[in-house]
Amino acid sequence: MEKPVIIGVGYTRIGEHWEKSLRDLAVEAALMALDNAGVNRVDAIYVSNMMSGALQDQEHLGSLIATYLGLKGTPACKVEAACASGGMAIHQAFLAVSSGYYDTVLIVGVEKMTDKLTSEVTFALAMAEDREYVVSTGATFVGLNALLYRLYLTKFNVGQKSIAKFPVIAHENALNAPHAQLKRKISVEDVLSSPIIADPIRLLECAPIGDGAAALVISSPEVAKESPKDTYIEIAGSAAATDIMSLHERLDLLTLFASVKAAQKAYKMAKVKPSDVDVLEVHDAFSILAPIALEDLGFAKKGEGWKMIENMDVSLSGKLPTNTMGGLKARGHPVGATGIYQAVDAILQLKGEAGKNQVDNPTLALLQSTGGVGGTVVVNILKRG
Repeated sequence: MEKPVIIGVGYTRIGEHWEKSLRDLAVEAALMALDNAGVNRVDAIYVSNMMSGALQDQEHLGSLIATYLGLKGTPACKVEAACASGGMAIHQAFLAVSSGYYDTVLIVGVEKMTDKLTSEVTFALAMAEDREYVVSTGATFVGLNALLYRLYLTKFNVGQKSIAKFPVIAHENALNAPHAQLKRKISVEDVLSSPIIADPIRLLECAPIGDGAAALVISSPEVAKESPKDTYIEIAGSAAATDIMSLHERLDLLTLFASVKAAQKAYKMAKVKPSDVDVLEVHDAFSILAPIALEDLGFAKKGEGWKMIENMDVSLSGKLPTNTMGGLKARGHPVGATGIYQAVDAILQLKGEAGKNQVDNPTLALLQSTGGVGGTVVVNILKRG
């Protein structure tokens, strides 16, 4: 099986886009990706989004975006897997192109969050959990992640200061990322003195609310040969998995089974191992998810992911540069688009276009896209062709 390749990339800056609608953002990123790929037609469109129904009273995004791109007749649909929607859209495009059914697919990830009150966005985000049995109790995602955080600190005898270094590194990386939402340096002291949102999670350990859109054009290698690009990015491995949806029903709260499962399948497909990865993108919606991801993806032993953060192994100059443009914490987290932004950031690195954040000659990147508290995880592995 010949692996699909990414031939076009487009994205908007993440932030508060009061002057632009959801469709405006999606079309802007999509047109940029199509132009970057040198194509004006595609065989299908996948729109990754989580909350358009709840926040914009708008569904049927496939037809909406196809209409405003002038691509009447093109099959199109929305892909939703909570915060893993973007990663899942890449996975679905990978399957469609690998099968030979489609030659070229456009993926557009988009979310418009800042037009609503924080309480409304929080309620919409909670739709990724079991509404009847969990959310009805008053539980929120920050609260659920706080349970993981407290358990991790207690079980592995870790100080919060070590994990708080991760958002500090993220903000450092975002300073030179042109599309990042939060461009200001912070310290560990800033993190630990910021307000408690759900004990022990502090404000500066949480990803912000923002608007944004990112897009990719994925094609067969045959189509890529016709592209004017001299460098393309291969999707070497792509796998998705689920876990028991709610934490209270799981046997091991500190292992995201879906992350382990998807990673194992993606590594096998790509014929690589964790030590081959040069650049990593993890889902750091809350800082505690970073050490857990490092462990589940095979980069650290269980209970020792925090050591990689403490030792700065995940910094730009470290052994495993992670979230090199700021990740969800500082680049931003427009939910439905986040998995696509992860791909964009990795592609910039693999093509040597990451500017001041450029890592030395990377050839392989791994992206972890997480929905809910690990209810769905997608792992995509990108390789420089």
